[in-house]
Amino acid sequence: MRKSFNLFVVLGLLVSLLSVNSVFAAEIACVDVQKVVSSSSQVKALKTEQQKKAKELVSFVEKARKEVAAVSDTQKKQALEEKYNKELVTKKEKMDKEYATKLKSIETSITKVIAEQAKAKGYDMVITKGIVLYGGNDITDDVIKAIK
Repeated sequence: MRKSFNLFVVLGLLVSLLSVNSVFAAEIACVDVQKVVSSSSQVKALKTEQQKKAKELVSFVEKARKEVAAVSDTQKKQALEEKYNKELVTKKEKMDKEYATKLKSIETSITKVIAEQAKAKGYDMVITKGIVLYGGNDITDDVIKAIK
């Protein structure tokens, strides 16, 4: 029993060493994800769209405030405030949901391009540039070109 246990320990260590060596032998690339994201036309378009929607919400709030201020009856005023608050919450939730969906789609698209560029260049692994202290081939510019 003791010998079989030792044999399993030795085999386990050998497997671990072999897998560690294969990681060190891997071709590694790095990508400056922040630079890729800021260069993306999809991200720029989404940002512009969000700014437009935010302005629309501000206009909605201003209009609602004017209408509420024009009402003198306290109960009617409170009912109108509640109505506009519900509308505002609904509009904001819809805006946030659409933004999250579009952002997820862009993220998936960028990740796909990074993977395609890495595979095309023969890399086994891609890590973000921010965590690389030394080494790795930077494929950021290639990814940016592929996205455009």
